[in-house]
Amino acid sequence: MTTPPPGLRERKKKATREALREAALRLAMERGPDQVRVEDIAEAAGVSPRTYNNYFASREQAIVSAVTADREARIAAAVAARPAGARLADVVTEAVVEQYTNTGEREHAALLLIITRTALRDAFLDATAGIEHPLAAVIAECLDDAGTYTARVLAAGVAAAVRIALEGWLQPAGNEGAAGSFGGGGLVVPSGSLPDQLRAALAPLSPAFDAAERRTRP
Repeated sequence: MTTPPPGLRERKKKATREALREAALRLAMERGPDQVRVEDIAEAAGVSPRTYNNYFASREQAIVSAVTADREARIAAAVAARPAGARLADVVTEAVVEQYTNTGEREHAALLLIITRTALRDAFLDATAGIEHPLAAVIAECLDDAGTYTARVLAAGVAAAVRIALEGWLQPAGNEGAAGSFGGGGLVVPSGSLPDQLRAALAPLSPAFDAAERRTRP
């Protein structure tokens, strides 16, 4: 049996992941997340449950992935494309705000679903950790400083700040006992402006970004 070239193998893996997350979100929107099993998602995507488990650890992770997919790469790409002379802290902040708040109708509907369920909210918050590695790589390039921990620490700080902002935004607004759209689970009404909360959470990192940039200037 001939082994497919790496490019083809990676494309097939990407297509499978996309099919799984799209099936997970579609079924969750149609039935409600509590009525969706891993087996249902796998069948809808045309793969086995065993294959599903190679990509996602839970149904919640797959559902959330349909909303957060490629967000980390888009943030990193926006930072990599920063204009000459632009302050790195500002570019990172605006890239994060753009990708977390400029959502289309489909993503907005999915987010409304996510905030009605505790397990989905937890998976959504956990997904912020995915920012760290691609952002660290591009920060290292911007600073021409791949040999130290600086870029990794800054990127980890960004991921933590985003999680903290989202946790604050998703705090229940005095309605912890309310029912969600698909039954119990704790309906959360997001509080305040998400862009404002993201900027406020990222602001303490600005001095560290500025100091790192100063060290790399000629």
